[in-house]
Amino acid sequence: MTQPDRAQQQIARLIEVMARLRDPRTGCPWDRAQDFATIAPYTIEEAYEVADAIARQDWSGLPDELGDLLFQVVYYARMGEEQQRFDFADIAAAITDKMIRRHPHVFADAELRDVATQSSAWEQQKITERAARRQIGTLAGIPLGLPALTRADKLARRAARVGFDWPDAEAVLDKLAEEVGELRAELPEADPARLADEMGDILFVVVNLARKLDLDPEACLRAANQKFARRFQGVEDILARQGKTPTDVPLAEMEAAWAEVKRTEQKKP
Repeated sequence: MTQPDRAQQQIARLIEVMARLRDPRTGCPWDRAQDFATIAPYTIEEAYEVADAIARQDWSGLPDELGDLLFQVVYYARMGEEQQRFDFADIAAAITDKMIRRHPHVFADAELRDVATQSSAWEQQKITERAARRQIGTLAGIPLGLPALTRADKLARRAARVGFDWPDAEAVLDKLAEEVGELRAELPEADPARLADEMGDILFVVVNLARKLDLDPEACLRAANQKFARRFQGVEDILARQGKTPTDVPLAEMEAAWAEVKRTEQKKP
């Protein structure tokens, strides 16, 4: 059996499994009870699990995580079919047509000079598509459900395309210092709403700093989270060898263990 034939067979099998799970008489009670809104959070979770497997380079586990994500698409397709709105074929056709439309240098006669030209053409095509959906405006079409850092990055990139931007990273750093000063000024009053507003400004500027440095803020924070978790686990391991836990020792002792973990990491090749 060829690879395309095997893929088609397994997709058809998955669609059939989903149909049986949603069968009104013999299906799974939990699966039958779900709708678009209740499944959406699982889709986000599964996408993060895919990203996590890639970050950990868990290549043997990645197909399983991708399967979970594909199952979400099949789930939506089944619910759409039940409501006579769309089915799996409509979903596949929509993305196939979109990719062909957005790659005229591959599927038509357009010429591609370089990556920058392709990116510009891609963005222009997306603008045309948004206009066709009546999504008018520079910031139209950026999903509200994105992680906040990712959405901030997309908002800033869109605004930058029309010239609303800082000239360089140094200018963003100056703005960051300004925003930190504004937060500091709110500390005596400690009004939660004002503090939240100023903290939001700081985070938004930090996202723009990452953009100016050609960094993905979501990836940066994800890596920082992993580093913190790894190092704190190291602190707990050091204390455990002494028969202690973090709750047993003062902050100074935990900080000393933290410094030891960092020194050990820096010695590694």
